[in-house]
Amino acid sequence: MTKTTTPWGPATLVEQLRLPQQAGDKRFSSVVELLENDRGDRLLRFAYSTDGIARRGPVTLRERDLARLRKEIEKKPALAAAFGVVFGVVFDSGGDA
Repeated sequence: MTKTTTPWGPATLVEQLRLPQQAGDKRFSSVVELLENDRGDRLLRFAYSTDGIARRGPVTLRERDLARLRKEIEKKPALAAAFGVVFGVVFDSGGDA
């Protein structure tokens, strides 16, 4: 289990999704992580990654990236459930979008 630090204390990585993106010659990935702290609270973290290193800062997704995110999140049941709680959406767990 991967441990990480958050403003609310240490947490364990439950599930992660990496969405590769490109802007001109720049290649990077947007990262969505479901974390859980020692009290059982679940946290949803967004970041971007260059060269495999997570960076803080704004994460920008184009409309077509959001469509890809929706398709990929269907393959991550814990993340899909967390998105449902946060955004009130339901994902098809069958992966047949």
